[in-house]
This record gives sequence, C-alpha cells and structure tokens, in this order.
Amino acid sequence: MTIASLEQKAALIEGGKRLAAILSQVASRVAPGVNTEELDDLAEKLIRDGGDLPAFLGYTPEGASRPYPATLCVSVNDEIVHGIPNESSKKLEEGDIAGLDLGLTHAGVIVDAAVTVQVGAVSDESKRLIRATENALAAGIAAAKAGNHMGDISHAIQREIEAAGFSVVKELGGHGVGARVHEEPFIANYGRTGTGPLLKEGMVLALEPISSAGKGAVVLSPDGYTFRTKDGSRSAHFEHTILLEKDGARIITRYQA
Repeated sequence: MTIASLEQKAALIEGGKRLAAILSQVASRVAPGVNTEELDDLAEKLIRDGGDLPAFLGYTPEGASRPYPATLCVSVNDEIVHGIPNESSKKLEEGDIAGLDLGLTHAGVIVDAAVTVQVGAVSDESKRLIRATENALAAGIAAAKAGNHMGDISHAIQREIEAAGFSVVKELGGHGVGARVHEEPFIANYGRTGTGPLLKEGMVLALEPISSAGKGAVVLSPDGYTFRTKDGSRSAHFEHTILLEKDGARIITRYQA
C-alpha cells in the first residue's frame, strides 16, 4: 500500500496504536500452563471490543486450500510462523518460546505485527535467538529510507541474524500491507545492498525477520499453515508495520513490552 490521503494515514496510525496495545496485552498473558486457544480468544475479543476486525480470521493467502481459522498465530519453539492456536490447541510449557503474530483492520486499513516471547525461564540460546531477531528488525527499519533499495533492508536483517550465529529462514519474509494482508513487494530477509525495488515515501511495509537456531530450512505441517524448521531447531519472529516518511521509517505498530 502507498498512502494516498490524510484519512488513510490517520487510519493507519490509529490502527497501529490499537494493534500494539492488544499485542502487548496478549503477550503479557503468556505463561506456563496457558492454552494457546485462550490467547486467540483474548486477541479476538480485544479487537472486536475496539470496533475493529481480525485481519487473519477467514483470510485465504495465495496457495492455501482453506481460510485461516483463527485471529492470532501462535508458533511455539520449532514452529516458525502461522501456528494455528485453536484447532489442536496446546498448553505452553516452561522453557518454550512463542511467536505471536496478529493483524487487525481499522477503518479499512490493515496493520500487522509480531513478537516472540519467553514462556517462563528459557535457555541462554533461546534468549540470544530472540534478541538477535529483534535487533534484526531494528536494523531493517533503520535501512528503510526513501531512496534506498529493498536489498538494503534485506541485507541489514541478514547481517544482524548471522552475526549472532543464527540462520535466516529464507523461504519466508516481509511484505507490503495496508489494503490487503499480503501485498507486493515481498521483502526477503537476506540480500545485497543497492538491489531490488526503490523505496519511496508513502510506502507501507511489514518488515518480518525470521530466524532459526539451526539451518533455517522449512517444512509445512499437514494443517496447511504451520511452517516448522526441518531440523527441529527453534525459530524466532518479529514484525512491525512501518510507513516510509521523508525523514525515515515511522513504526506504526511500536510494541510496548
């Protein structure tokens, strides 16, 4: 999406504030013994109580054989993205890490964000994986400037993850957002500086670094949505919706822990 009016921009900013607040509340409920379906129910209630709509519920992405059946994606440990929380719901256990991915539609504009959180006390490797992926998101955002290229974002993300000793999940990445959940362009989490489409003021992008403690290869689960690491290693995932402005990227979904 490219912002075309002040009304669109206002809706984007307000939607981002609402999503960030909801994601923060959902993340605060993560604890050992909590069922993933409880988190999904909470996310949907908070979105609807605010007068908005869940962006993922009932959405059928390209290549999928059925609509997504939940409001929230909950991806635990070796689950990379799109974990379904309400079909074969599971209880979170001490030492798990859980990726929470959520989207909402406010005044016709879609925003999207994700965070990976600890479930109780986790291993040092898991802490480092989460920190490196969050740092990669910050690096990608810093490179997202009008006049730069998409490859500048991709390279910044890759450099941060690999410098920490982890792998980029190359099959998955960020995307345009706003009018639809997934729009062009696809934003790879690896690449070379100075390559790819030119970044322009007004673009709305969802940057989405995704990392693995192993080799980064993926497999798709039989549910048709949940991607897992092929080697069973843990994965982390962070995401912000950003708006490219004259002086750099504005974080629309700034998450407050």
